[in-house]
Amino acid sequence: MKQRKATLEKISPNFGSSVFVQKSTSENTDKNPYWHFHPEIELVYVNKGQGKRHIGNHLSYFNNSQLILIGANLPHNGFTDRLTQHGTEVLVQFKPEFLGTYFFDIPEMANINALFERAKNGLLFKPETKRRVGKKIQKLNDVEGFERIILLLKILQKLAEAQDYEILNADGFVFETELQDSAKIDIIYKHINNNFQDHITLDDIADKVSMTVPAFCRYFKKSTGKTFTKLVNEYRIVHATKLLSESQMSISNVAFECGFNNFSHFNKLFKEFTGKSASKYRGELKLMVK
Repeated sequence: MKQRKATLEKISPNFGSSVFVQKSTSENTDKNPYWHFHPEIELVYVNKGQGKRHIGNHLSYFNNSQLILIGANLPHNGFTDRLTQHGTEVLVQFKPEFLGTYFFDIPEMANINALFERAKNGLLFKPETKRRVGKKIQKLNDVEGFERIILLLKILQKLAEAQDYEILNADGFVFETELQDSAKIDIIYKHINNNFQDHITLDDIADKVSMTVPAFCRYFKKSTGKTFTKLVNEYRIVHATKLLSESQMSISNVAFECGFNNFSHFNKLFKEFTGKSASKYRGELKLMVK
């Protein structure tokens, strides 16, 4: 498999535009998610879709829709595993200084400036704001020039005023954004994502990035703030939340399907990661559906 050599994503808006807007549907999406960063702020709205979020140190699964704002140079993976029927994803990217170096420093832009600061750790907006702002974001794809800029500012102001959001990379851990480091991390994350249901030895993963096991363990902890085992278990738990929400599989079978050979160990880690037991998690999902 050919490995990606650089993970600084270069974004080019259309000629005559300072803002990149792309609308994808279940018919035309062909993205291959990878670990990357860029100096642009990124706004993502999915109205119908499902997938994993991996932003900084945050891992979670979303089902149905999401609205996320990611600050400049915050490493992240692509989001959508698949868009459901009639689903769309609108991706908006712009540099913090796209209206001039000091535009957002003026008093009238104080709220948006503060929003950009919060977005450095990634923001997930809850249903009320998602419903209110999502339709406006979709309209960005239909307007150009001056109208697009004005609409984007209105969207940013609404997001700046919103109180119903969650900070995703809440521990504030900042990843190294050197190209060679990001390329290694991308290789590691791809391997975990493809093999987390099986046992991954430290020898195997260290060999993937041409390192000895002790050097790999030091590098991984320094780069991500986590041990390799902890991250693999988080991938497994995120997959478990997906299966609990989308399948009728028993909880014990979910545990084994996600790579856990010990059911009590699965229960312990699930509660640590989500704050509730797997049975309570599934029960709350059923209540939400009703």
